[in-house]
Amino acid sequence: MALGWADYLRAALRGLLIVLLLLGGIVVKLAVLLAERVIRGGQRVWSPVVTQVVCRLVFVILGMRHAARGARMTGRGAYVANHSSWLDIFALNARRNVLFVSKAEVAGWPGIGLLAKLTGTVFIKRDRREAKAQPKVIEGRLLEGDRLLFFPEGTSTDGRRVLPFKTTLFEAFLSDALKPDLQVQPVTVIYHPPPGADPAFYGWWGDMALGPHLLQVLGARRQGHLEVVYHDPLRVADFANRKALARAAEARLRTAHPSEGNV
Repeated sequence: MALGWADYLRAALRGLLIVLLLLGGIVVKLAVLLAERVIRGGQRVWSPVVTQVVCRLVFVILGMRHAARGARMTGRGAYVANHSSWLDIFALNARRNVLFVSKAEVAGWPGIGLLAKLTGTVFIKRDRREAKAQPKVIEGRLLEGDRLLFFPEGTSTDGRRVLPFKTTLFEAFLSDALKPDLQVQPVTVIYHPPPGADPAFYGWWGDMALGPHLLQVLGARRQGHLEVVYHDPLRVADFANRKALARAAEARLRTAHPSEGNV
């Protein structure tokens, strides 16, 4: 879709406002993290609110409606969601503060890496030599009470489909220390494009360049909207192995996805 001068101006204004918002959020987040370290021994009790407010304001700046349905789980647990855009990070944190599990390379990305670190992202190396160590890292964070969020597809899509879940990281949920009381809650993220736009308007996948996609989304005169659907949690204790748990989580997530005929 060709952009006109008004679209470029709109993208520049929205982009500037979002950058200022993120910079302001970083300053506030660092101050709150320091206060938590001094007053609460490092326990993150206030800083998650900063993340949620910033993420919600991103959608205000974009002029994009953001809705959620379904109850968020209580108690110890992890989330698994489909992945189709850089907007997913804001979409999921706007409704429930979570700690994302991401590939280690993201930590070194300019700007994004710093934001990921400040929001408590758990970085893992996708290396077969470290495959046995990864579940231990995840298990440790879950035992500490962190709410981790995984993208089991292993990559992003165009938003019109859900890829088969990779099961390796599900192994951490089945440890003896976690299995008795751990839950896994599937979350479906659904993007509805602006009127008349390509159904994959918000999707960012494969070898797509980030710059043009940012311009497209930021410069849109009319925005679409998104939904975040929280499904009933799965009790890990009900499953014999990681593959069965992953299949059940994937099936439940698909029930609300447009690729399965839902709108």
